[in-house]
Amino acid sequence: MGINSLFSPELLKGKVAVVTGGGTGIGKVIALDFARHGAKVAVVSRNIDRLKETVLEIEKLGAEAAAFSCDVSLPEQVRSTAQAVIEKFKRVDILVNNAAANFIRPSEKLTSVRWKKVIDIVLNGTFYSSLEFGRQMLAQKNGRIINLVAAYAWTGAPGLLPSASAKAGVVALTKTLGTEWASQGVLVNAIAPGPIDTPQTRERLWPTPEMEKQILSSIPLGHFGKEEDVSALTLFLASELGRNISGEVITSDGAQSLGRGALDLLNAATIGHPPNGD
Repeated sequence: MGINSLFSPELLKGKVAVVTGGGTGIGKVIALDFARHGAKVAVVSRNIDRLKETVLEIEKLGAEAAAFSCDVSLPEQVRSTAQAVIEKFKRVDILVNNAAANFIRPSEKLTSVRWKKVIDIVLNGTFYSSLEFGRQMLAQKNGRIINLVAAYAWTGAPGLLPSASAKAGVVALTKTLGTEWASQGVLVNAIAPGPIDTPQTRERLWPTPEMEKQILSSIPLGHFGKEEDVSALTLFLASELGRNISGEVITSDGAQSLGRGALDLLNAATIGHPPNGD
């Protein structure tokens, strides 16, 4: 039994949720979990075929869903997609900005094309989507926007300059809109997952046992996260359970971003030297 079964099946009953990048990975898991908990779901991505697969899986759960092809880096496409979603479902209550672009490359080897592509999808795409769907939520005086970021937005990460810069912008966007729109009933938050164990990450990020061991050693909790860890936080923030949270970034990385090195130093310093009174 997954952790998300702990939520009521009617947690999001009557809500309409939009998930960008909803055809694969974490976005797909979030879309399916929203459907399991009562929401109607619009999945958005450039790849319509993958979206259709997600819609079929949602419909097998007995929920309503629709696929919308959209490149979130293009404001005119986001605008027309938002209009189409609202025309179909009559409202939008939840937006998850999950669409992403990333690659690993030394900063001195970056090209302007690569830089712009990541910024356009991650930062600009989040802004365009938040603005277009947010206007509907502001009119309703109720809504939730949840952005997917990463802890390296504030720590930095070698080889990930465009993504780190874009996600840092999304963190600032989250805090600003989270403050600006809260009084109007629209709560804006972000989730920063750490390494998530999936077939794709195993292939791309730790393809060898040595690399896997090295990454695991950086996580004080000692294990990788799961997609459902992210979707559980998304369910929480999207529902009334998160009604008092806005402008926050919730990190779910097993304390990786706090630094394994500091923990090792503490352990080394205290071995054989217990505090006074012990």
